[in-house]
Amino acid sequence: MYDIIGDVHGHAQLLKNLLLELGYEKTTEGYFNPNRKAVFVGDFINRGPQIKKTIRIIRKMVENGNAFAVLGNHEINVIIAYLKDKKGNLLVKPPLKNFISGLKTLNEFISAPEEWQEHLRWLRTLPLFLDLEGIRIVHACWSEEAVEFVKQNLPAGKIKKDVFKKIYKNPGSELAKNIWLLTKGVQFEMPGDLKIINNKGVSPRSFRMRWWENLPGKTFEEISFESKFHFPDYTVPPEILPDIKPYPANAPIVFFGHYCRGNGPYIIKPNICCLDTCIAGSKMLLAYRWSGEHVLKAENLVKIEQ
Repeated sequence: MYDIIGDVHGHAQLLKNLLLELGYEKTTEGYFNPNRKAVFVGDFINRGPQIKKTIRIIRKMVENGNAFAVLGNHEINVIIAYLKDKKGNLLVKPPLKNFISGLKTLNEFISAPEEWQEHLRWLRTLPLFLDLEGIRIVHACWSEEAVEFVKQNLPAGKIKKDVFKKIYKNPGSELAKNIWLLTKGVQFEMPGDLKIINNKGVSPRSFRMRWWENLPGKTFEEISFESKFHFPDYTVPPEILPDIKPYPANAPIVFFGHYCRGNGPYIIKPNICCLDTCIAGSKMLLAYRWSGEHVLKAENLVKIEQ
């Protein structure tokens, strides 16, 4: 059975404490539980104070068969930030924009460049999603279409550097859209002539949304999955709704991170669970102990705080 662990973001001590709480023992092959396996939902680098230790812990567990892990958008951005063109120059030129959050990770490995290159190669061996027996794991959004696209267009095994070069150079391609859908979710893009003010007095031009919902007839607040602000209860005009399919109520339980749910709730629906606790601010890490049930149970959430 599986222990699904939310976004760690370089907080190695919290991760160690959580693994011990879950019954894992530290061995020469990493943390180990004879009856269970850990599953990491991605975003285990960047932000925190112990990124190097975190990636070492997770990599050792994965390589020794004690854990699974999927790629998050933070891992993908760091992979892209280190790509080089044919002349040997970095593909991403300053200013770094979307890659600024990766500087803390890169700075931790300044004195260990060879180890960092090994970690980069290892990151490319991780999948974009896991469809295990009874549960699904993805970093941000489970889309049947995106999953099928990846299966059909990316060979099994290590993802080639060219894939990351393509999604960086051509963000509008089907390849890029499907990979970012899995790892960043669905962003609602506000039309240029529409202005909605949130409770902070700001009019966001985009926001993260509930990709699993049946959208027609819902309000901006009902489709939003933002944790830091709320929208007024205005019904979204049907002509501007994105064309997405709701996640079926009878589909396998899906676990993901990404959405910074510091105050929860974490169990969103009977088969939908977000395990991202916004750890950099909350100093809290969350796991779900899955033992074969078809409906999520709040008592199976395990939380560790600093």
